[in-house]
Amino acid sequence: MVTSALIDPFGRKIDYLRISVTDRCDFRCTYCMDEDVTFMPRDHILSLEEIVHVAKTFISMGTKRIRITGGEPLVRKNILWAIEQIANTDSLEELTITTNGSQLYKMAQSLLDAGVSRINISLDTLKAERFYALTRRNKFQQVIDGIEAASKLPFKRLKINSVMLKNHNDDELFDLAQFALDRKMDISFIEEMPLGVITDHNRASTYLSSDEVIETLSRHYELTPSSTTTSGPTRYYQVAGHDHRVGVISPHSHNFCDTCNRVRLTAEGRLLLCLGNEHSKDLKTVLRNSSYCSTALNSKHHNSTELENAITDALALKPQKHHFNLAEAPQILRFMSATGG
Repeated sequence: MVTSALIDPFGRKIDYLRISVTDRCDFRCTYCMDEDVTFMPRDHILSLEEIVHVAKTFISMGTKRIRITGGEPLVRKNILWAIEQIANTDSLEELTITTNGSQLYKMAQSLLDAGVSRINISLDTLKAERFYALTRRNKFQQVIDGIEAASKLPFKRLKINSVMLKNHNDDELFDLAQFALDRKMDISFIEEMPLGVITDHNRASTYLSSDEVIETLSRHYELTPSSTTTSGPTRYYQVAGHDHRVGVISPHSHNFCDTCNRVRLTAEGRLLLCLGNEHSKDLKTVLRNSSYCSTALNSKHHNSTELENAITDALALKPQKHHFNLAEAPQILRFMSATGG
C-alpha cells in the first residue's frame, strides 16, 4: 500500500500532478501567447521517457491523479505511448488530459483506448469568426468535430473549459453552457490567469469575475451549489433538469489556494509548486545526471532515492497562496503554454 510522502509545509496533501508535455501549440490564443512566440529548443524539453519516469515516481510516492497538458499535448509526437505507460501504472486512479480539441476528431478513440478517463476541451466561443480572432487559427469546425467525436465515446467525464473575457465573448455564456449540457458535458468558466506579457491584450479591461458569470447564468438556469468536488479548483453548480454541471474557476475573485493539492511539471522539467509563483525545482538536472540516467531510466523500478528526495525537497518551496493583481504588470513572465493548464 502506497503511503503519500507528498505533504507541503501547510499540511496539504499533494496527490495531483499536472504534466506539460510540450510548450508548442497549433493555436495562438490572444490571452495566452503572442503570435510570434518563441518556443523552447527541443533538447530543453523532457523526453517522453523522462516524463513517464517522473510520473511513475510521483505515483509511487502517493500521487493519485495526473493530468496531461501542454501547450497542446496532442501535437507531441508519440504522446499516446506516454499516456498509455502512465495510465497503466498501478495505484494511479485517474489520467486526464486538457486539449484545445484540434486533434480530437482523429484521436478521441485512441485516447480512450490508451487509458484516458476524462478530457477537458478548451472552447471559448461558438462563433467561427470570433474563434479565428481569439485563436488566430481557422480550425473552428475541426474543434467542433472533435468534441462531437469525443462525446459519442464512453469517457468517464468530458468538460468544456471557457476563458471568459469581457466585451469579447461574455455574450456567449448561456450558449456555451447549453452547448455543453446538450452533449452531456460539464463546463467550467475561467477567470483569465495573468501569465506572460501579451502585447495586444489588456487583461484588466477584459476581466470578468466568476460572480458575474453565475449571476448571468442564473437568469437562464436554476443553479444549486454542488457538494461534488473534483481534484481541480472548479466550484460546481448543479443545473436543474440536467445531470451535468456548470462551474467556475476563480483565481482572482475566490482564491482557492487553501485547498490546493497539486503541483506542475513544466515541459522543460521544472517542478512548479504554484501557478502564480516562480518557486520551482529543476528535476531535469536530476534526470540527466549521467550516473542517474544510466540506471534509473532503464530500470523496471520507477522510483529512486535521488529523484524522490528532489521532489520532497521541492515541496518545502510551495507557498501558501498566490497573489494575482490585474492592476500590475504580470509578475510571472512565462506563458501558460509553457506551464501547463
